[in-house]
Amino acid sequence: MKNFIVMMVFVFIITNVCFSQIKQPQSELPISQKEIKIMIVYGSDTCHYCLDTKSFLKENKKAFVYYDVDVNMDKQKEMILKLQKSGISLDNISLPIVEINGILIMNDVDNFQGFLNILISKK
Repeated sequence: MKNFIVMMVFVFIITNVCFSQIKQPQSELPISQKEIKIMIVYGSDTCHYCLDTKSFLKENKKAFVYYDVDVNMDKQKEMILKLQKSGISLDNISLPIVEINGILIMNDVDNFQGFLNILISKK
C-alpha cells in the first residue's frame, strides 16, 4: 500500500512538471499587456449621472466594470474604504466614482462633461 501511494505521488509530480504551462516573466510581456488599465465605476441606477457615465463609456467603447452601490453593499463598503485610503472626505460624495488603476475620480457636478473627458483621456 505504501508503495502504491508513493508511486501515485511520484506520477502526479512528474505529470505536473511535464504538462505545466511556462510562464513569461513580467519584463518580457509586450507593452500593451503591461499597460492594461482597469476601470471600475461605482454608482447607482437611480443616479442620472451614473447612467449617463455608463452610456458615455459604452459609446466610446471603453471597457469598465459597474457596481450599483445601492444594491451591492460589499462594493459600497469597498468604495468607502478606497475613498478613506485616498484621503477623500465622505461628506461630499458625488456619484459616480470611477477608479482607474487605483486612482479615484469623483464626479464633478459643476463640470460633468469635464469629468467624462477625464475618463476617456485616462483610458
